[in-house]
Amino acid sequence: MKYLKYILGILAILVIGFFLLGFIKTELSYECEVLVDKPLAESWAVSQDEEKMSDWLMGFQKIEHVSGTPGEVGAVSDVYFVTDGEEMTIREKITEIVPNESVSMLFTSDFMNMDYKLKMTSIDGKTKINSSTTCEGNGMVSKSIIALMGNTIKTQEETNLTNLKNTIEKNSKDYFSTEEN
Repeated sequence: MKYLKYILGILAILVIGFFLLGFIKTELSYECEVLVDKPLAESWAVSQDEEKMSDWLMGFQKIEHVSGTPGEVGAVSDVYFVTDGEEMTIREKITEIVPNESVSMLFTSDFMNMDYKLKMTSIDGKTKINSSTTCEGNGMVSKSIIALMGNTIKTQEETNLTNLKNTIEKNSKDYFSTEEN
């Protein structure tokens, strides 16, 4: 019986610590950056090409436009991913867009909300891509999980940007041809 009390006491401390972590660290913010060996206009075009999203967003399946004009402020879409065999849907709303410069979006799901900005800058014929993200869980459990998994979430964004860089640098699609067939 004595050992059971110790085990239950330790479990209680761990559970309280878990929830306390989410209470103390209510949101996660991070930035990531890559340098792409392609011009800004092409980098922007590839990043906005829905046909190429599965090349750089892990688990991306499809995007369905819900309302608004795609690619413009106020546009709302459902973005579908498959992760570990589970389908996940994230609602995306474009909150700001400056073509060839930046796009800001709000992503919402049952688990968390994410304020995301992707910014591109031309540097000597190359493109610097910077993302900044702030996410917050939608409940104490998700807040605590996000606080514990902060490095994993940031690593996923670094992977996405590296994949985007590779997709842009391997791109052979001509987005700027004025020839008509």
